[in-house]
Amino acid sequence: MESRVLGRTGRSVGVVGLGAWQLGADWGAIDDAQAFAVLDAAVAAGVTFIDTADAYGDGRSEQLIGRFRARHPEVMVATKMGRRLEQVPSTYVMANFRSWVERSLTNLGVDQLELVQLHCPPTAVFRDDAVFDALDTLVAEGSIAAYGVSVETREEALLAIARPGVATVQIILNLLRLGPLDAVLPQAAARGIGIIARVPLASGLLSGRYDESTTFPADDHRTYNRHGEAFDVGETFSGVDFATGLAAVRQLAEVKPPGVTMAQFALRWIIDQPGVSVVIPGARNEAQVQGNVAAADLPPLSQAQLDGVRRVYDTVVAPEVGDRW
Repeated sequence: MESRVLGRTGRSVGVVGLGAWQLGADWGAIDDAQAFAVLDAAVAAGVTFIDTADAYGDGRSEQLIGRFRARHPEVMVATKMGRRLEQVPSTYVMANFRSWVERSLTNLGVDQLELVQLHCPPTAVFRDDAVFDALDTLVAEGSIAAYGVSVETREEALLAIARPGVATVQIILNLLRLGPLDAVLPQAAARGIGIIARVPLASGLLSGRYDESTTFPADDHRTYNRHGEAFDVGETFSGVDFATGLAAVRQLAEVKPPGVTMAQFALRWIIDQPGVSVVIPGARNEAQVQGNVAAADLPPLSQAQLDGVRRVYDTVVAPEVGDRW
């Protein structure tokens, strides 16, 4: 698999990683055996980067990955912090940072966290010098090797990019979310900041497997967060109305290369975007892992295909989401 340097971390990682939200919660039940099967399949396929968070299953995802990483210390693990308390600026202080880092160190079974990301905090947090001074202190003390941010909006990404200590920015980027292309990626690249592309399949919508009759379990965020009831609606189907998303996917299917799945097309499109360091699709089974990783071996998309993606976005998606993200 092609490798790229992950921004200011200086680490080289494969362009297709693994997002581990689904190993903890919010995507329906998954037992330990299934979780380890996914992790084993990912490493066997060449994945060298796994992204998790302390809030995923209230630590379950981190704990599973910690047990797995004891056997695979070569894999880089990034975690996130800050979503286990109320999402207000006063939450983001050094005392809480130390507590969160210590808990993640224990969950992952390591002496140092390789990359810690603020987990989509309120916008005001990105303007607070004390927050980034505290993160710099944690790096200096050695409990974390590097820090980054996970953001909801382009504005938040640009605020983070201006911070000299930020190593990476994690942002939603996919065929239904083109906003970051012109506004964020060039500035990140100019400053040597890594881009981690999350929600690459728009909560599975871009897999092409869903239609109007598709339903999801009650404990799946694709049921309970369609209108932002639990967290930012942009995290579910990238904030696009389900019916609109289905219409867009059907048009995108006419653009994709022959013999390629919709999911692989969606992932290859992200890989082709200048400035992207790694894309982190989730997976609930080995076949999904293998299908996702195969996108890295596909040839780059043609200009006609790239233009087709833009056309579908501009005509179907953009009128609904506007500049929200």
